Amino acid sequence: MAAATGEIDVAPVELDEDRLAWLALTLTPGLGPRRILEAMRQLNAASEVFALSLTGLEALRFPAHVAQFLFEGKARAAAEKEWALALGHGVEIVTLGCAAYPERLKEIYDPPPVMWVRGNVGLLARPSIAIVGTRKPTPYGTGIAEMMGRDLSARGMLVVSGMARGIDTYAHKGALAAGKPTLAVWGTGADVIYPKENKKLAEDILALGGAIVSELPLGTFPAPQNFPRRNRILSGVSLGVVVVEASENSGTRVTARCAADQGRDVYAVPGNVTSKNSWTPNTLIKQGAQLTATWEDVWETLPSQVRIELESGWGYESKSDADASSVSDGVNRVQLPLRGREAIVFDVLRQDAALQMDEILDLTESQLSSAEVFTALFELELAGRIRSLPGKNFVRHF
Repeated sequence: MAAATGEIDVAPVELDEDRLAWLALTLTPGLGPRRILEAMRQLNAASEVFALSLTGLEALRFPAHVAQFLFEGKARAAAEKEWALALGHGVEIVTLGCAAYPERLKEIYDPPPVMWVRGNVGLLARPSIAIVGTRKPTPYGTGIAEMMGRDLSARGMLVVSGMARGIDTYAHKGALAAGKPTLAVWGTGADVIYPKENKKLAEDILALGGAIVSELPLGTFPAPQNFPRRNRILSGVSLGVVVVEASENSGTRVTARCAADQGRDVYAVPGNVTSKNSWTPNTLIKQGAQLTATWEDVWETLPSQVRIELESGWGYESKSDADASSVSDGVNRVQLPLRGREAIVFDVLRQDAALQMDEILDLTESQLSSAEVFTALFELELAGRIRSLPGKNFVRHF
């Protein structure tokens, strides 16, 4: 027994031969997603790979050293060891052959054959939107990312991001502020938190029923090449990608390009033309991306069946909506008296009936420009003082 050597013993009943086969191929040096997928298509069951002769393995167009690694049982041994390690960390192995594998991700050119998942595996099937951006955002960018994450989550959409510093972090925080689960796709092993300062965020994601996903084996530390590849999963599992802030050379451009190549919708939040963080979103808008200012701009472009599915779960003034109306940074926000343009806009709004954007502009025309009204509405919503409703309608929250 393996226990005699001090290694973790894995009971045979815990092994799934088909999933183990996918895992074995993924852990075989020299094999990538496309070659693995092409080989598996030639088999009736993934587990057949363990019984093939050396000639049979070479017939799958595996290089000689790969076929030898598999034939000698080294790939299976590596897979069994990884399986035991995953069980010990509470990580589930989800393969392309699993029912839990997201259908949208299967559509991309090179879907990951295996994903390591901590948390709620069922989230992988949920309609989702990715929110991404720079690691060095402005206050405007963090506010928008948190607002988008909060508002989309409050309406049933799963928010996906990479849990990187900056925009990713605030997108996840927005979802958590709405009291909803969120999905983080990592460029490290599912047991290696990066950046380390997001340890609490990772714990909060799991505690609220979210999930952490990686295509990399446990123990994989951050390496520059991991993150561009990770980005194709961010866009691949999602219906679309929202780009908040990113400079000209940001890795966010990779995610946006992946989304476009995969036939996903690309949304971009416009920014100040003098800010370097506005280069990517503004350029994407010029290239045809959907100009996005609120959750409604995303909602209006979703497939009708997705909107119907999500809206069927809405309730008037539900608790989740109420929770989502106030972004929290970990402490209760003190409601200070409003001043200036925020006070003017707030005064014309009502708590018992929503006002449409044009009505608000008409009521404040003598005091504020349209740009000032837009800014005030953004600040009021970010502060949790008002809520936006479909059709660009606004109502006081309290």
